[in-house]
Amino acid sequence: MSGSRGKVGNKKGLRTLGQAIDANPAKRGRHRRRKRARRFRKIKWALLGVALLAFLVVGSGAGYAWYLNKQVTRINVKGLSVGATQGAEGGTENILLVGSTSRCALTVQSQAYGICSQGVTGVNSDVVMILHLDPSVPSASILSIPRDLFVPNARADGANKIDAALYEGPSQLVAAIEEDLGIPIQHYVELNFDSFANVVDALGGIDMYFPEPVFDTYSGLLVTTPGCRHLNGVEALQVVRARHLQYQPPGNTDPYYRDWPQEAQSDLARIRRDHEFLRVLATAISKRGLSNPITDEQLVAGVVGQLTVDNGFSASHMVNFVLTYHGVNIENAPQLTVPIQLNQVGGYLYKGGDYGDVEFPVQPEDQQVVDEFLGVPATTNTLSGGQLPQPSTVTVSVLNGSGVYNQATTTAQALGQLGFDVVGTGEMQIVGQQAETLVTYSQRTPVDEAAAQAVAHSISGAVTLANGFTADGAQVTVTTGTDFSVNPPPPPPVSPTTAAGLSTGATAPPPTTTTAAPSDGPLSPPTQAVEALAAWDPRSCTPTGGEGS
Repeated sequence: MSGSRGKVGNKKGLRTLGQAIDANPAKRGRHRRRKRARRFRKIKWALLGVALLAFLVVGSGAGYAWYLNKQVTRINVKGLSVGATQGAEGGTENILLVGSTSRCALTVQSQAYGICSQGVTGVNSDVVMILHLDPSVPSASILSIPRDLFVPNARADGANKIDAALYEGPSQLVAAIEEDLGIPIQHYVELNFDSFANVVDALGGIDMYFPEPVFDTYSGLLVTTPGCRHLNGVEALQVVRARHLQYQPPGNTDPYYRDWPQEAQSDLARIRRDHEFLRVLATAISKRGLSNPITDEQLVAGVVGQLTVDNGFSASHMVNFVLTYHGVNIENAPQLTVPIQLNQVGGYLYKGGDYGDVEFPVQPEDQQVVDEFLGVPATTNTLSGGQLPQPSTVTVSVLNGSGVYNQATTTAQALGQLGFDVVGTGEMQIVGQQAETLVTYSQRTPVDEAAAQAVAHSISGAVTLANGFTADGAQVTVTTGTDFSVNPPPPPPVSPTTAAGLSTGATAPPPTTTTAAPSDGPLSPPTQAVEALAAWDPRSCTPTGGEGS
């Protein structure tokens, strides 16, 4: 799908309109009659994500701007980043896109989603994506965060799955992503089930090809015959929410779908399907929406009433987004997923509680993907855009959190060989059979955040950043887990004299390896940032109803 590459007309007028809405919201209603005459027609651009749909429609002109701005719900979200002003991140913005599971927030209750009055009251982030926008190109990229990722700052009182953060509000989810993953968030956008289904229905439904029969008892998805199917809003929602999928492979003739094989990696599998669905939806909007007045109006009406954004996301800012990114091609936009390691022993026991199936972060894979997503070099402080400090300027203490004999001492020695200023060691209470290695900083300042990132870059395995207590007055405290190693120091430079003495085929002596005794915990190998569709995953249809690529 491609958007218009030409210029957007009346840029000055659109920007003035957005500024007028921000400056004088009380006058919105006065412009109802004359707005349609000033409607900016026949602009086509690419969809940057379902949550940005409403913003794109703002740019179609005065016809919807006043209406949209009045209907959007704005909330106070604390902890949003101001945005980097230096380095490769200068001027870029990250928008947190959240699909909420809140049934109680729906205008009309539906058995398809669960009824609030019947006890379905959970509030979690069903989908967590970050949209990265770079105005210098311009370009867009999407990063998905698996909802079962176990992180130390998910809740105000400690660790949990990241999807549990939204229960304490958007500010807590923003804090978890910034503090534990090192990704700055400038804006927050939230949609619920209704708004998602309404987008699909406003388009008259979408087509998806099902290579194999599939069933999901939780989402309600049931497709018994392969082929191209036309989906309405509720059916499309069943596809993107399916995370307990069963499928009927070739040769399986069992008519009882509850006995079909169960796919593995349910959380990641759903993300894989969601990314494909976004491509299909973007193509449908390109063909039928944002150029057809009737479809446009249905799209706006279906989204804005359920759309929640941070109160700093002004109308003028939305208009500027449209003017800057109207030509971005979503099919060329990278869609990445944070790599994880699966806990393969069933329910995760942590501090006496059972957290069910969880996933752990993994280094250096996570940092490499975050750097790629943000478009920055590996030596960058991702939260500020500046350079990471030299190890000699960072003070570190080490606590043994795994119970492995002498682990704090060996880890401290290994970090010391990398040049870090180690100021103390100690013991910490064991939290579970498997535990992440925490790289903790106590102050959310650019200096301490950068110091923690520099230390985290030096450790591999199930390692994550954390905001909290540090010991021995250190900037950073490493609490060792059950699956990690300190990276070896780089090999010493080979002098010309030494190099001349090496015979053909000989190599310089290897560096001393300084690992910190990783355990053989039951964690899977790291997953990939991009996964191909499985044989049973739905995908696009060809114009003739065949299987798309």
